[in-house]
Amino acid sequence: MTSVNLYAEASGVGGGPSALAQGLNPLEGIVVPTLGAYDLAATLLFPFVVIRLVASDKETGALALMLQSPAKFWVSIAAKGIALSFAWLVAGIAGMAALLLWRGMGGHLYAVETLTVILGHLLRGLLTIGIAAAAGALAASAASAAIIALTVTLGTWALDYVAAARGGPIAAVAAYTPSAALRVFEHGELRVATVLVLLSLAVGGLVVATIWLEQGRQIARRVSGVAIVVVLVGVACVLSSTIRSSRDVSEDRRNSFPPADEAALRSIGAPLRVIVYLSAEDPRLTDLERGVLAKLRRVMSRVDVVYAAQSRSGLFERPNEHYGEVYYELGGRRVMLRSTTEPIVLETIYQLAGRQPPTAAADVPYPGYPLAARSTLAPWVFFVIWPVAVIVSWWLIARPKLSRLRAFGELS
Repeated sequence: MTSVNLYAEASGVGGGPSALAQGLNPLEGIVVPTLGAYDLAATLLFPFVVIRLVASDKETGALALMLQSPAKFWVSIAAKGIALSFAWLVAGIAGMAALLLWRGMGGHLYAVETLTVILGHLLRGLLTIGIAAAAGALAASAASAAIIALTVTLGTWALDYVAAARGGPIAAVAAYTPSAALRVFEHGELRVATVLVLLSLAVGGLVVATIWLEQGRQIARRVSGVAIVVVLVGVACVLSSTIRSSRDVSEDRRNSFPPADEAALRSIGAPLRVIVYLSAEDPRLTDLERGVLAKLRRVMSRVDVVYAAQSRSGLFERPNEHYGEVYYELGGRRVMLRSTTEPIVLETIYQLAGRQPPTAAADVPYPGYPLAARSTLAPWVFFVIWPVAVIVSWWLIARPKLSRLRAFGELS
């Protein structure tokens, strides 16, 4: 409801001034902030649901019965993972209702980019299941497992903070933290490396839980089994991160160069080396990363970026360290630029490659989708209809169980 109201104000509801139409994008204005609530749920709520499902088996003795079952133990853990995944999908019904309300108001949604954001939240939920299941299995109690899960969450936040301040190799690792990985999908990019890394971590967590919960095995074998899984998952993540394949699914092509430039850049076979003398906190580096380097990595066969600045902010760089300069090396040639704008960088790359810039076709500008309307139905849906539906669903599910308990009490 907040997103719709802000979007309506930007569109000039009530006769107020409206923003430029090209800047009104439903992906940024509606889809990302609305579904962003699931990131908070996956961080602060869903781990405890997973931990309770796994840790309660140890505390109640149900684990011993599962280990004595004729079915293989990993089947039971896989069944729990499937049930938790289904629960995460059911929780997504509220978000889908919000998007349907937006469409019912006449709002625009681009199907591919919207589904990509939904896929990101689905993978975020699977990652939570894997981490929380491993924590619930390794910890002695549900309380200890909750502390482990929160420690992992705070650790990823700290890694994001350090990466934003320092860049370099730390930033490469931090690109696969839950929050950073989700931002890839929210930015309208479907990156194969991110999908594979998240799936590897999720599956690895469930395998660790399976190995550690088999209490009939010697502890040395369980420890070695967990260590092998951790190593294999690490190798899988490293190999997955080297995959450059990705697709820009955003309607406004925010992650891509013009088609003519992309075709010309793909035909350049020589590797491009970029040496950047900008600190991680410098806004020019952010512009260079998002506007140029990220797009180059998508289309060129090899782009090696070296972050040569030594300080965090650039305020204390010595003058002879060339702070603010960016060097481009291609085919034995080298050029220095201080500009981070896309046209100038592309022209420099074409000069290094000895090619003429392609003739740009007339691009159709992104139209934008203003909607100066507020949702009067949303409060009724989320404050009345949705709570009533949840209560009725709970009663229909719990009634047979309550009947059995009542019958058992009468027999007793």
